[in-house]
Amino acid sequence: MENSEKECLRMQPIGFQSLHKDVITDGVNSECVDGVKNGENILSPSEDTEDNYDPHKHRNRPNPTSNFETLVHLLKGSLGTGILAMPNAFYNSGLLVGVIATIIIGILCTYCLHILVKAQYKLCKRLRVPMLSYPDSMKFALEKGPRSVKWFSPYAPGLVDGFMIIYQLGICCVYIVFVATNIKQVTDQYWEPLSISTHMLILLLPLILINYIRNLKLLAPFSTLANLITFVGLAMILVYMLDDLPPISERELFGSLRNFSLYFGTTLFALEAVGVIIALENNMKTPKSFGGYCGVLNIGMTAIVILYIAMGFFGYIKYGPEAAGSVTFNLPKEQTMAQSIKIMFAIAIFITYALQAYVPVEILWTTYLDHRIRNRKLLWEYVCRTVVTLVTFVLAIAIPRLGLFISLFGALCLSALGIAFPAIIEICVAWPESDFGPCKVHLIKNLLLIIFGLLGLVVGTYVSIVDIVNSFK
Repeated sequence: MENSEKECLRMQPIGFQSLHKDVITDGVNSECVDGVKNGENILSPSEDTEDNYDPHKHRNRPNPTSNFETLVHLLKGSLGTGILAMPNAFYNSGLLVGVIATIIIGILCTYCLHILVKAQYKLCKRLRVPMLSYPDSMKFALEKGPRSVKWFSPYAPGLVDGFMIIYQLGICCVYIVFVATNIKQVTDQYWEPLSISTHMLILLLPLILINYIRNLKLLAPFSTLANLITFVGLAMILVYMLDDLPPISERELFGSLRNFSLYFGTTLFALEAVGVIIALENNMKTPKSFGGYCGVLNIGMTAIVILYIAMGFFGYIKYGPEAAGSVTFNLPKEQTMAQSIKIMFAIAIFITYALQAYVPVEILWTTYLDHRIRNRKLLWEYVCRTVVTLVTFVLAIAIPRLGLFISLFGALCLSALGIAFPAIIEICVAWPESDFGPCKVHLIKNLLLIIFGLLGLVVGTYVSIVDIVNSFK
């Protein structure tokens, strides 16, 4: 649900601050927040005092979202390059395995998001602060966890920020390849064909300029336009998919075990949106409605999984082994409707690039650079924005493999951010009371999630890198 992050960013400063600032106070309990920042133990000696503090009541969001608005943000933010890669993901997994595995991964991602939100709520109650960022949640959880992991707590925010930066840079690389390839397929029908590298080079200056926009409110109208284009474009793609479908018997029901790791990375990239989930929950008018069996998260993720299965299922039946890293690449190159779809998505994703690039810029500048620079801060901030754009451009031009890019960054970052880290945080938050249920079932469950996340990270990253190297031979 990468593309997901765009709704989080549109809520700046509300949603984005909750992700990347140390602690959001909203004028509440500032002394306690200062204690958190200084690493002090600010827990009240009275359990009653802790129990009486409800972080939800102290957030004081200036423009909180209703349950329906949050659900709409969650759905809109999920429809980007990830869903366009699902036919290729089903090719790697097989038709039957793809349907079953997408349901399982959807449940797994949703469950991990639930335990992360609940663990953050418990930490906020103990620290008596309205909300915590993901990096700080990891830090304070490790401080309260087993003695064997406490030593790592000062380094935890850097680790989480590192994965967030790599993931966001990966998304930006995917976007550059996506936009350049779609534009190339259209322009090649009317002018002398240019290489994909040339199209990326033409895009470089506009990408740098759009990344110079420091106030995301200026991008809000364009982001709304991008969302509208995405919905219309997906509907038009489904028209192509459902036209003259070949029989299911022509498609493989089971893929190879090796290719399943590529499917896993692609599906994680498409479904997982840990940053957005935190921002949306933090900005709700009634955050208690976010969880629960019929809560906003479950309803939204159910709809998203159904959409992704439909796109992957029918896309693979339609295009089979030819399913590309983006289904737009499979559309007829000479038809005007198909060309309009490609241009529409190219415009939408180009706009979204600025929102995705904002995340690594904000983390790097606010957390690591701003306090170190005393003179000409605005100039150096623009330098930082330029460097981030150049890094994504160089990576994209060096490895223009959209499908493998998506799988690589999904496996590398989201296996950790979306699966392993939430399980680690829940273990550490429950550690003081050893509240793991009968036979320590919750501890065993979280250890299995950590192993699964790390296994997906190592295997998925390895296979993606090997395939990227082989693709140049």
